[in-house]
Formats: sequence, C-alpha cells, structure tokens
Amino acid sequence: MAAYLEIKDLTKSYDGKTRALDRVSLTADKGEFVTFLGPSGSGKTTTLMVIAGFEEADGGSVRVGGVAMEGVPPHKRGIGVVFQNYALFPHRTALQNVMFPLLMRSVPKSKAEAKAKEMLHLVGLAHLTDRHPRQLSGGQQQRVALARALVFDPALLLLDEPLGALDKNLREQMQLEIKRIQRALHVTTVFVTHDQSEAMALSDRIIVFEGGRIQQDAGPLDVYLRPRTEFVARFIGDSNLLRARITDREAGIAEVEGLGPARVAPEDARALPGSDALLLLRPEVLTTAEAEHAPNRLVLAVEEVVQFGDSALLIGRAGGIALRARIAGRDAQGIGPGAQLPLAWRADAAHLIAA
Repeated sequence: MAAYLEIKDLTKSYDGKTRALDRVSLTADKGEFVTFLGPSGSGKTTTLMVIAGFEEADGGSVRVGGVAMEGVPPHKRGIGVVFQNYALFPHRTALQNVMFPLLMRSVPKSKAEAKAKEMLHLVGLAHLTDRHPRQLSGGQQQRVALARALVFDPALLLLDEPLGALDKNLREQMQLEIKRIQRALHVTTVFVTHDQSEAMALSDRIIVFEGGRIQQDAGPLDVYLRPRTEFVARFIGDSNLLRARITDREAGIAEVEGLGPARVAPEDARALPGSDALLLLRPEVLTTAEAEHAPNRLVLAVEEVVQFGDSALLIGRAGGIALRARIAGRDAQGIGPGAQLPLAWRADAAHLIAA
C-alpha cells in the first residue's frame, strides 16, 4: 500500500549554488504524526513549505493521498497550516476566524457556523467564540489557529513551530492537546520544530534534517538510543561520544580512548563497516549501582554537580576524557567537586556509530 504522503527527491536552491534541499525523500502513513527536527537552516521548514505549495521545488515530487501536488495552488491542496504567529484575523472573532475557511469553500453559513463551533469545542474554546484575538491568551490564539486549520477536514495538517511563542508550561500543555486532537481526528500531521524534547513527546516518527538532507528517519526512541550519525547523536539529547576501535566483533570487545578495553553489543560491532567507531554513552546509562560488578567500569573525577531535584548531572573526567553522568538527585547528596565516583555501564546500553 502506498504511503499517504510521498515526497521524492526534492531539491531546492535559493542562490543557485547551495542546496537548501538535497534530494529529500520521505513518506508518512495515514493518521501518522511525523516531526521534522533540525537546527535553523537544515531544510525542515523549506520541505514543509514545498508540501504546502508556498515554495516551489527545483526538482522532485510531492503526492498527498495519491494525488500529485505539482502545479496545484496552496488553497486547492486541501492542506491545513498553522504558523508560529498564528496569522489570525484581528477584526474577526474566534468563531469567525474558524468559519473563514468554510465560507471560502462556499459552505452555507449555518453549516459553517455549526462546524466551527464543533471544532472550537474540540479545542476547548466553546466558551470564547465571541472573543477577538486581542482578548485571547497566546495559548488560546494557538487553539483558534489549530481549529481553523482543521475545520475543513484537511487532507494533511502542517504545523510550523506553532508553540515557539509560548512559555514552557503552556508549551507542555499544548503538546498534550495537539496530540489528543490529532489522535481524535486521525489526521496525517507534519510538525516542524528545533526542540528535541517537543519532537520526542509528540511524534510517531522523527525525521532529522541537517544541511538540506535527512540524517535519520526513525521512531523517537530509536533516534535517541540508536542515532545513525554523529550529528544526530550530538543534536538529540546529552551525549558522551568516545573514540573506539573494535578489536573482536564476535565477542563484542572495543578499545575505548582513555578507558581501555570495554564490552559492547556484538550485534552493534558486527554491523559496523569498519573497525573505527564512536561509542555513544548517554549520561543516564552511567550508573553507580553496578560499578563493582559490571565489566565496563570507570572512575569519574567529579568537577561539577548540577542538581535538578529529580536528577543530578555530574560533570568530570575519566582517563583524561571529559564525561557527563546523570544519576538520581537523591543519590547525588554528598557528592561534590573532587569526588572520585565509581561508575559503570552495561554493554547493551551503549551504541556504536561508524566513525
């Protein structure tokens, strides 16, 4: 079965020299929530704009529901779009803003009003239908923009950093709301962000962009635990990346810079194209619990402790190599600069990346 959204070999250059998009290909299934994640200038927003029809690609194709989008103007693509600035009509009420796409599609006013009220109820704003944007909070305006993008039953929903203007608590609340609404309507959704925690919280699948190319296309946990490239490993979450050389693929033995021989997952070692690798140790996989018995042991010379309450980040060095470990906040009591802390990690908790 063909994917609902199909993008093949998109290319785009603004100056004729540098490619903003370099043969970008991806798919999304019906009802899937896919996030484009990457730094500024990585190509994620350009890809979204090409899907919406606001940008024209130099090459490649876009299909939605099996229909080719080349030559189809934005207003005829049946795609709902929500931008960071919401783009609400200031002189229209919340209800009138949500009705607008239906009236533009010649839906009778009574039916448009009923459908708009239904959508405002879905986003939790049934009691604010007569408010103008200036009378609404940032989160409420965002909900109106979302309702307006969904009211005409779009073939696809595109969200371009819609939570960027909200404070932390409201962002987290709206993340849950967006996911709830998306699941209720089962609308295929593409979400653009540079916020990795937002991508992890919302997505069925994350597509990581960098330099106009896709670096990885996988589920959130795979992107975090098994990044395909050094860029993804550094961009997603906190990381310790150590140079290593595989000395025994079958047994899973590697010589790690500064730490000496270490056990790694044999299947990871066998999958590498060569012997040189980067060993990824997320700070939370370094634990005090198994330090006496685990095969992979080290002693962290603690230089700094950053306490978060539920956890603590320990920054220091082991074997001359800078390392970061994250342990439970209560376990960090009494640990300070100068401490020599035994730590260990399980072989299957690390991940090898081709160097």
